[in-house]
Amino acid sequence: MGRAFVAGLAVLAALTGCTVQTPDGEGKRRSPVHIELPSDTPAPDGTPARGGDASSAAPAPDDDKPSAAPAPPRVLWSRGDTGRDVRELQARLRQVAWLFEGPTGTYGEQTERAVSGFQGKRGLPRTGKTDAVTWRRLVRMTREPGRWDLYLMGGQQADPPDARCRSGRVLCIDKTSRTLRWMIDGRTVSTMAVRFGSQGTPTREGVFSVYWKSRDHVSTLYDSPMPYAMFFSGGQAVHFSADFAARGYAGGSHGCVNVRDEQAIAELFAQVRNGDKVVVSW
Repeated sequence: MGRAFVAGLAVLAALTGCTVQTPDGEGKRRSPVHIELPSDTPAPDGTPARGGDASSAAPAPDDDKPSAAPAPPRVLWSRGDTGRDVRELQARLRQVAWLFEGPTGTYGEQTERAVSGFQGKRGLPRTGKTDAVTWRRLVRMTREPGRWDLYLMGGQQADPPDARCRSGRVLCIDKTSRTLRWMIDGRTVSTMAVRFGSQGTPTREGVFSVYWKSRDHVSTLYDSPMPYAMFFSGGQAVHFSADFAARGYAGGSHGCVNVRDEQAIAELFAQVRNGDKVVVSW
């Protein structure tokens, strides 16, 4: 019976991949069953089994998850924003012929459309918002705008008035800031952007007075319209200029002081009287 039992164990060991251990050299009996694990089977603690390779360990649970999508570029300016930075954006868009108005300093529909067109032309998302990527691309393609590029169509702040403008009724004209203040007893009633004569025909400086007003004047010398003309020195006058309204500081006059805002000069024309003082200064 003992032999039959041993034989049965041998058969069982063969079927289960086990080996029967015989007594060792010291006569001590080992466990009758010894299970051989494959060399690449991980141990219970997750480390490779004896003889295994660390590189064959099972991947971490998160290794097969997709990486997070990159964050969209930061938006710098969008519709409704205002200020000097928006003026620079508009001035640069004008340089590459994507914008033809302004700069106005206000991010409106025309600016949004220009940005969208610029983006689409260069394979960027057409959002109409100026993000960091769009801005870097535009800066690389353009030059730094100068002061009168930023204020091509007016909108600049007036400098403090000349001391000679602080009393009486005065058309206070400043060549440095390119502005006209209409002042009464030291108080500014209105301010508007103005343009002066070119280098060959400069606007004269000094203190003058309005000596003639002509609502629908036409220059006999240049055969050009000079509506709302207020003459103060020879043939030089303050008047509305359609060319200034259309081209801004890209052009110049023959010595007159041009105003581009027709409504503003119409109101000024109605208030100014013959004899009112005119101060033209740097």
